[in-house]
Amino acid sequence: MTDGHLFNNILLGGRGGTNPGQLKVHAGGIAWRKQGGGKIIDVDKADIARVTWMKVPRAYQLGVRLKDGLFYKFIGFREQDVSNLTNYIQKNIGLTPEEKQLSVTGHNWGEIDINGNMLTFLVGSKQAFEVSLADVAQTQLQGKTDVYMEFHVDDTTGATEKDSLMDLSFHIPTSNTQFVGDENRPPAQVFLDTIVSLADVGSSEEPFLTFEGIAILTPRGRHSVELHLSFMRLQGLANDFKIQYASIVRLFLLPKSNQPHTFVVITLDPPIRKGQTLYPHIVIQFETEYVIEKNLLLSEELLSTRFKDRLEPSYKGLIHEVFIKTLRGISGAKVTRPGSFRSCQDGYAVKSSLKAEDGLLYPLEKGFFFLPKPPTLILHDEIDFVEFERHGAGGSSVSSHYFDLLVKLKNDQEHLFRNIQRNEYHNLFEFIKAKGMKILNLGGSQTTNGVTAALHDDDDDAVDPHLERIKNAAGDESDEEDEDFVAEKDDGGSPTDDSGEEESDASESGEEKKSSIKDSKKEATGVKAPSAKGKSRDGDEEGSKKRKPKRKKDPNAPKRAMSGFMFFSNAERENLKKGNPGMSFTDVGRALGERWKKMTAEEKDPYESMARADTKRYREAMADYKSGGPSTNVDSGASD
Repeated sequence: MTDGHLFNNILLGGRGGTNPGQLKVHAGGIAWRKQGGGKIIDVDKADIARVTWMKVPRAYQLGVRLKDGLFYKFIGFREQDVSNLTNYIQKNIGLTPEEKQLSVTGHNWGEIDINGNMLTFLVGSKQAFEVSLADVAQTQLQGKTDVYMEFHVDDTTGATEKDSLMDLSFHIPTSNTQFVGDENRPPAQVFLDTIVSLADVGSSEEPFLTFEGIAILTPRGRHSVELHLSFMRLQGLANDFKIQYASIVRLFLLPKSNQPHTFVVITLDPPIRKGQTLYPHIVIQFETEYVIEKNLLLSEELLSTRFKDRLEPSYKGLIHEVFIKTLRGISGAKVTRPGSFRSCQDGYAVKSSLKAEDGLLYPLEKGFFFLPKPPTLILHDEIDFVEFERHGAGGSSVSSHYFDLLVKLKNDQEHLFRNIQRNEYHNLFEFIKAKGMKILNLGGSQTTNGVTAALHDDDDDAVDPHLERIKNAAGDESDEEDEDFVAEKDDGGSPTDDSGEEESDASESGEEKKSSIKDSKKEATGVKAPSAKGKSRDGDEEGSKKRKPKRKKDPNAPKRAMSGFMFFSNAERENLKKGNPGMSFTDVGRALGERWKKMTAEEKDPYESMARADTKRYREAMADYKSGGPSTNVDSGASD
């Protein structure tokens, strides 16, 4: 690697556990990205105050302390990495990493070192443990010598971990010389005051900015959003979430097309938890044209030092802009806005549905975002391919006005966005193509001409396997209407109607049909009259068309020829059922139909050859049957 060092499987340590990821140390600083995407930590070398090395069980830990008090622990380095990185950091970042030792004696008596907002407990000058004072929810004095700390059960901490630090107690004897006190103010009280000043508890717990009555769509409810110095609080009637700013991965500001609302999405890693449900995205809906004016309850000293060039004393403007600016300033998270994509109505998103929920699909510069429910973020790097599919091909007349977008991820997960309006196809296709993503068309080939033709043609002319089966079964025997093929027997285009494998033999020669009509008229008196549905609305029975009774099949007649699709279905149906136990009959048929549509001509050729041979067999058998010769009744392979 020409610029810096890259390490895989490096753990980011924290109070709630560890997360694996990739770490890069380069000339401009240090960057860490969570494995599988998500949380990103990007530290500029100008913000680094101190770098340390520590030997931990089975690995080495790199500690990075920032000038604003934050501390990151990266675990998983080998012994040979220590010397290489030490030289690189000295040369490019300008700091000399210090070596710290870990105490493994198990002693609980030692000294306290407070550096920034990090509290380190030392045993014989070696570190026993350290905690961030920003995680302290409350602290109090117990007696005259004990200080009790209760750590905030962060709604993001412990969401995926079994263990998390809850409370801690320190014993500060009156003879302590580190925190010197007097008769009215013992050393434990001095230590408590120090913790309170660094932990943002007590009087400093008041928020510096509050947004009242904000509509949050996920998790649903109206909340007051409070911004504190070390955390954000969502307070509602039934829920109260407290979120550390370090958990905010990214902010999204996405206007709704042609509607007076704007989405603001806060992406978290790890997610907040409500009961057993995890919420990685907080979706907030603001009124787009609502203007507010807010003053920040922060001292001039804080604004000029800690939040210099990040926050202003007061804000006036649209509510979503004020919210996003202040939250970005306090958390340091980046903001994503709509990119170059425009819909046919010059909007930033297209209407779609995901998992039976209607919403908007935002094509962004680095991913897709479906909102509001379920909020689904898909990064371009995670996508294996996308496929444009016609909505409900072969069935509904409305199918030609909509299409579906299938997004297949590299981990084999799929997202199907349905009911996208047809006029959105061109802009969406060109956007995806420009991003270099792999696109599969309806036929399964790598070109996209078939997709464009299918979605731009006025006629919904996709191959309907069921219709093909009917056509192939009829053959060239007759051009007249098949008397047995009535509306009530049609399955609406599904290629899975096994009952059609042995259909009526009414599609015989025209002469035989004419003679059979006379016989059916003679038997009509013994047949039940058609239902009222077959009559005209005014009740005129003579003007209505009466349905012709279905003739009984001749058991000696040869079985009709099967199409290539039917041979394919018989060969693959059981395999599909074994691989998907519990799959319904309809779903099996639909899956077989989809497979058949995506097969190439070469893949279909064996089954089409079988169909041609079966058609030849049927014609020869039918010729013998009509001539009065012996019935062949050769089984074509259709299941009874």
